[in-house]
Amino acid sequence: MASFTKTSFPGKWDKIRTELSHAFSTKSGPALFTAEELALLERVADAVVKRGMAAPATVFLESLGPMNFLGSQALYFLTPIVEWVLQAKEVEQVARLLERRDTISRLIAIIETKSAPKAPPQAPQGASVR
Repeated sequence: MASFTKTSFPGKWDKIRTELSHAFSTKSGPALFTAEELALLERVADAVVKRGMAAPATVFLESLGPMNFLGSQALYFLTPIVEWVLQAKEVEQVARLLERRDTISRLIAIIETKSAPKAPPQAPQGASVR
């Protein structure tokens, strides 16, 4: 067993602090979305915008954003029931996406982009309209 001397304590304490520095962090690392995850978010956003529910969906997502992790755990729990309606792979993928804090903000951004009104084309400056 290694001795615990006064000279070794600061070094060991620094090692413990660096190893546990992220233990209670609420910020996730710069993880990027895969192409498959982005495609799923795009499909969800398309369905929301197609039904004209962009504003209510945005309000709903923003209000429930802090509880996305709980939603993912509930989805894991309800997977056997939800699999009757949806494919098991998609249910698992949605649950994994909900575990990440940046998913909700990314989905809101995609919905807002898709629901933004398209500006009508304007005539070039200097051209006269007859």
